[in-house]
Amino acid sequence: MRKTLLGGIAAGALVALAGIAPAHAADDVAQLSVLHGVPGLTVDVYVNNALTLDDFAPGDLAGPLELAPGTYTVAITASDAADASAPAIGPIDLPLEAGKNYTAAAHLDTAGEPTATLFTNDISTIGAGDGRLTVRHVAAAPAVDVLAGGTAVITNLANPNEQMLTLPAGTVSATVAATGTTDPVIGPADVNVAEGTNTIVYAWGSLEDGNLALAVQTIDGLHSNPGSVPAGNAGLAATNQPGDDAAWWFGGGALALVLVIGAAAVYGTRRVEGRH
Repeated sequence: MRKTLLGGIAAGALVALAGIAPAHAADDVAQLSVLHGVPGLTVDVYVNNALTLDDFAPGDLAGPLELAPGTYTVAITASDAADASAPAIGPIDLPLEAGKNYTAAAHLDTAGEPTATLFTNDISTIGAGDGRLTVRHVAAAPAVDVLAGGTAVITNLANPNEQMLTLPAGTVSATVAATGTTDPVIGPADVNVAEGTNTIVYAWGSLEDGNLALAVQTIDGLHSNPGSVPAGNAGLAATNQPGDDAAWWFGGGALALVLVIGAAAVYGTRRVEGRH
């Protein structure tokens, strides 16, 4: 990596990592994933002024990680920044509550300016045989409809809002179109809605620049004990770019995020308290 962390911070990160609970942990922690939805901008992510993710690329989705409840200050900078003093987005405060599951999305607003949104993921239980589909609009584009089989199942969804459906488990072939139309601006794309899972689809990118894309996050275990904190699986599912049908996991990014957010929590507490 271009940047290095102080040895003391790295040691603190290892201590914090050792104390992180496994998936389906007790409800005394918060879970956080991070989506990079700003096209053409490779960034660094700082949490409590500590470098957390280096060279985080558009479309990357890291996490989930389990964190002590509290407020974390996040700044997103250009990838060549020496520190967090001149962020491209933020700094923003992310208040995380115990027992809840979140995704922080860096994305474009309707006008095409970089911004960030903290989403609270629905981890309530789902009936047998069903799955939950959540669609989030984080693209520089007007309001959209989501169509399945040519019929609009979600209408007039505007940036940075979301809509949710409960559906029988199965594969949904979906397209995204401007509200009131059926001409796809994204898709068609097959989305697997699994039983007991919240499948979260993000429409991100820019309509004007022709780089609209989809990212998919899944949170499973929602047909189990409602007192647990379900785990989330992060992955890039599909894009509308020609020839790009890759899917992969971002475990390395998630590990880096665990290490350094843990370090920031251990070593940055006093500095953060002074700001709140």
